[in-house]
Amino acid sequence: MTGTSAAPGPIRVALADDQALVRAGLRALLQQQGITIAFEADGGEALLDALAREPVDVVLSDIRMPGVDGIEALLRLRARGDLTPVLLLTTFDDAELLLRATEAGAQGFLLKDAAPEDLREAIERVARGQTLLQPVSTAPVRARYRYHAADAPRERFSEREVAILRLLAGGYSNKEIARALFLAEGTVKNYVSTILDKLDTRDRTRAVLKAITLRII
Repeated sequence: MTGTSAAPGPIRVALADDQALVRAGLRALLQQQGITIAFEADGGEALLDALAREPVDVVLSDIRMPGVDGIEALLRLRARGDLTPVLLLTTFDDAELLLRATEAGAQGFLLKDAAPEDLREAIERVARGQTLLQPVSTAPVRARYRYHAADAPRERFSEREVAILRLLAGGYSNKEIARALFLAEGTVKNYVSTILDKLDTRDRTRAVLKAITLRII
């Protein structure tokens, strides 16, 4: 399988956007923060061709591009076995596209007006294998993922469990959640296991989507 994990040293990013000015702005911004732009692409097709020759740590791509857009490029990337983390640039009106991208295997989304420090943090998080779901609008998630009464949680959630679910939605690791809530990392791990069991899900991403649907978060 292709795809690299974040290696020591600068994170190498592939930048894809059909607007040259946007790419130039992002390149300057990221380089100022010590992130290396391995290459730029003006669309999904060019991105896929370049990735076949030059692996990177993270793909930063616009979700809306003419021709092969960010989601189609992501689907093709995963279809050929490339698991390079993909962070998609989006706007608030892209809720349906965000859901499609989640299903296609995107690791996260970043709003186009995000602050520079948020951009860097998001790239670092997905490079570490985390998933960022925060920009997903809850209403379309609930419309897409409807659960019957039988799918309701087995037990009610405590305030602490809800807090941990919200941090999971933000892509935080057990260690980071422990630090934020002043808990032992082992305690957080136990909480996460309990949350997955209550929601009858196998992983954190599905747990967050189901929790949004059931209005737990």
